[in-house]
Amino acid sequence: MDELTLLQRIVVWILPVIFAITVHEVAHGWVARRYGDNTAFMQGRLTLNPIKHVDIVGTIILPGILLLTGTGFIFGWAKPVPVDARNFKNPRHDMAIVALAGPVANLLMATAWALLARIGVIIGVESVSLPFIYTGIAGISINLVLALINLLPIPPLDGSRILTGILPSRLAWQYNQLERYGFIILLVLLYTRILNVILEYPMYVAQNLFFSIAGL
Repeated sequence: MDELTLLQRIVVWILPVIFAITVHEVAHGWVARRYGDNTAFMQGRLTLNPIKHVDIVGTIILPGILLLTGTGFIFGWAKPVPVDARNFKNPRHDMAIVALAGPVANLLMATAWALLARIGVIIGVESVSLPFIYTGIAGISINLVLALINLLPIPPLDGSRILTGILPSRLAWQYNQLERYGFIILLVLLYTRILNVILEYPMYVAQNLFFSIAGL
């Protein structure tokens, strides 16, 4: 995508980023409701209207900066969907399933974007197919990044909720005390590029898989 102008890159990335972040959060709320917690539903957060989920920093500023600086590594977040584990029959287990719903939604969306790109490949007429292909590549990339980052076992990321559902109760409680430092840990990993090293190989494998689905 290096040959695209800044405006073209924004057009290509804007919908995949908004959908990736929004659907990720809606998936959490939808599964939470299935397990007995209506908090997100009662607050009107089970909607694909991105305005309900936008976080100024995570949805607009950070992805924008990463796009403008051409890092090739774009991610972000929306306002977390409220979930009250007290409404679950088995709080730790059910919360783990709710947490897993977000990354799973991103993988399903990556598949959908791959199929869109494949349509572009099949069309074969450059002026028509390139928008499908570029947008599909962006959709695959942002969704894989979000899925992989959220599966990291750093509180409060989804991976930590999943791990909490597996750990013994006392150890899980001690582990979750890290949550107050989670955002700082993530920023340090990002700034030192350790995050890139951690994600490089799984991202490479996942991209190859989804790009093969796209016929790229």
